[in-house]
Amino acid sequence: MSPSRASHLIGGRLRNPITERLTDRPDHTLVGVIRMPEVTISPVRSIVRRIIGAGLALAVTVAIVYIGRDGYRDTAGGELSLLDVVYYATVSLSTTGYGDITPVSPLARLVNVLVITPLRVLFLIVLVGTTLEVLTERSRQALKIQRWRTKVRDHVVVIGYGTKGRSAVTALLGDGADPQRIVVVDTDHAALETASSLGLVTVNGSGTRSDVLRVAGVTRARAIVVAPARDDTAVLVTLTARELAPKAQLVAAVREAENVHLLRQSGADSVVVSSETAGRLLGMATSTPSVVEMFEDLLTPDVGLAIAEREVDPKEVGGSPRHLPDIVLGVVRAGELYRVDAPEADAIEDGDRLLYVKKVTPAES
Repeated sequence: MSPSRASHLIGGRLRNPITERLTDRPDHTLVGVIRMPEVTISPVRSIVRRIIGAGLALAVTVAIVYIGRDGYRDTAGGELSLLDVVYYATVSLSTTGYGDITPVSPLARLVNVLVITPLRVLFLIVLVGTTLEVLTERSRQALKIQRWRTKVRDHVVVIGYGTKGRSAVTALLGDGADPQRIVVVDTDHAALETASSLGLVTVNGSGTRSDVLRVAGVTRARAIVVAPARDDTAVLVTLTARELAPKAQLVAAVREAENVHLLRQSGADSVVVSSETAGRLLGMATSTPSVVEMFEDLLTPDVGLAIAEREVDPKEVGGSPRHLPDIVLGVVRAGELYRVDAPEADAIEDGDRLLYVKKVTPAES
């Protein structure tokens, strides 16, 4: 086969490493593509754990040999003392083996084969744990990826972890979302490292590829946030994501207002114009800075005021949303939003949801 061809024969079939679909690959090969959040351990704590493990292996070996010391022979003669047993266990586990103390009875030799030899291997694993930790870490990652892919449901996929994507994740976490139920898709390794440090699941790949989005679980996602740097990329990502997840809530961000209709035609439920919104706030700040400050307070979920949505209390059905203790901004009915001054929102109906302003205390955040 010519080496110029970018393909390999693996498992009896022709595989192209460039165009190969991620969804066709087994889970263990996705280590490096999907990254599960890790609990970091300090180097000192890791070393202490290894020392404790080595000490336990040594103690178990000493106990086993001491109990069956009658089956061992010392070239110096005499019965083995506790010190002799500790000496034998140490040189045996470290594979030094001077040969001055040897198992002679069949039982002692059987114990050496079935018990002490595995302990010797365990002892060596502890000693060279730094090298083997890389291998075991990859195996752990593969297992975690396999479990995650089979169980992930109703999560949020954030495509693009730039300024807009990070802000979206911050808002989700501020609203109490579980970090492990947020998946970030990006090609920037630095951005993925930042997302992983927050406990988020990350997928390394382009959001324009359907197989990358499938690996991220888009088909089973509750919501999708499209936040790439370019508007044309946002359109393509939205088309791809909507095809895979026709029922998911899809929110997209664009820089220019003239591209909003393209995002809506591509399947976006909501479109946020980042540059126009920022420009309006900048203009308002020159004349009414307090209004901008209030907007920032409403958009920050950590403390102060925040915009929230809740179910209607049965006692509120039939009444006007303007007469409630809460500051109601709108009524959501059958998926449609009506502003509080709209005729449809004059009376609250059963099944409605209220969009209102709530006060957030530090304890809630």
